[in-house]
Amino acid sequence: MTALRHRPAATRRDAVRNYHRILAAAREVLGESGADASMEEIAARAGVGVGTVYRRFASKDALIDELLQLALDEVLAAAERALARTDGHGLEELLRALGQSFADHARYANLLLQRQTDDTTARRMRAATEELTARAIAAGTVKPGTTPGDVLALVWAMRGLVQATGEVAPGAWQRFLDIHLAGLRAAGPLSSTPPLSSRQLAKLARRS
Repeated sequence: MTALRHRPAATRRDAVRNYHRILAAAREVLGESGADASMEEIAARAGVGVGTVYRRFASKDALIDELLQLALDEVLAAAERALARTDGHGLEELLRALGQSFADHARYANLLLQRQTDDTTARRMRAATEELTARAIAAGTVKPGTTPGDVLALVWAMRGLVQATGEVAPGAWQRFLDIHLAGLRAAGPLSSTPPLSSRQLAKLARRS
């Protein structure tokens, strides 16, 4: 009777452990083989049967969708933490979290970028960026004239840099961000070039 009582909890623990093993293996195998990665490879790397993988994820697409959702959840959680700050440094915190997220998922980022994300997530991130930019200006941690479009351009550039440097220089994005943040704080005019218009931003947001 005691063994029977404990079996369900042990089964749940096994399921959770297998879930995390599968995700870790998927990140490795997708990073190595890209779209050619097979569920059999992922199962072998995770140390579980392929049937265990298919019971949790009906297809490779479903597994990639799960990785994307987890990455988005991490970013949204980072945005909430940044918004909880009241010292004007929330924008920098969010930018560093985004850079780290790009680096963590760089090896299979092309697969994630091919997926469709829901509009709600995009709207929440844009709203957070706008609010954090306004707070940073008010606190003096970035200079007046900085726009959410400037911040988004920095994010897109940072993502491109992470993809370009890959495993050769995985920390290059941090220096890149440091330099740009220093520029946003420095005295003097921000730029003689006008910022992105709302129409341009809308078009670019749809593409990215």
